[in-house]
Amino acid sequence: MKLKPVESISGISSADFVRDYLNKGQPVLIKDFVRKDSPCWTKWNYDYFKEIAGAEKINVYGREEEGQQHAASPPIGQMTFGEYLDLIRKGPTELRLFLFNLMKIRPELKKDVLFNDVTGGKVLQWLPYMFFGGEGSATRNHFDIDMSHVFISQFQGAKRIWVFPNNQSDLMYKLPYNFHSIVNLKTGDPEEYPGLKLLDGYEAVINPGDTLYMPAGWWHYIQYETEGYSISVRALPNSLIEKIKGARNLFVTRHFDDAMRKIFKDKWYNYKMEVAKWRANRAIKKKVKS
Repeated sequence: MKLKPVESISGISSADFVRDYLNKGQPVLIKDFVRKDSPCWTKWNYDYFKEIAGAEKINVYGREEEGQQHAASPPIGQMTFGEYLDLIRKGPTELRLFLFNLMKIRPELKKDVLFNDVTGGKVLQWLPYMFFGGEGSATRNHFDIDMSHVFISQFQGAKRIWVFPNNQSDLMYKLPYNFHSIVNLKTGDPEEYPGLKLLDGYEAVINPGDTLYMPAGWWHYIQYETEGYSISVRALPNSLIEKIKGARNLFVTRHFDDAMRKIFKDKWYNYKMEVAKWRANRAIKKKVKS
């Protein structure tokens, strides 16, 4: 695959950002999306999180390839949040958190993060999501079901993120009626999955204070270079078509897939696997001809 570095910007006006990046669907690394005077920079650390929420019971998740037939992988264990923070501080681990949002449990944390909203008010600042992971953990390659624009900001550690436009979904071996691919971009065999050789995307490494803007519907594969945590906020998609796609994904597609999986079980999953490979082969032939 081909990966270009993501452009880095700072001090951009809202009008320029909307014109040059948001409206064009162009990923970019923003250096000042989270304001430097935000209380989080001096207040937050793992010991503080343990103090305010260490006793919370959490589910932990492992390698997502083990749950490809599901929209989201099932948890592989449970522990307290404090135990998890101790675990990722101790050394590398593939264990990460999913759908545990510390800022929902402790909403007062929202006041500690001040955003420089380069979208001119489009960002849903009241709906942040917080993500934790150990060194070596990763999320599977996917795009967000609601088709929103995503701004992911790093607060501790470093993440390496690969992003690709949605029009490369077939080359990704996208699983039909799901929003992830059937192959790990980092470890997948390009001889078995030749579509990977034709992917054309971007790479960014985000460190504390960095924010990666990922346009609506873009694929992203997130790798934890170190243990750490980040926050993502969203902005609604630009076009009516994208809004309709997001609503359809949320309220129709995923429920249809759940029903078919319950009825046909492995036969449904095997069918989707075959369709994903057939579509990839079709996209490869088209790409080679062009």
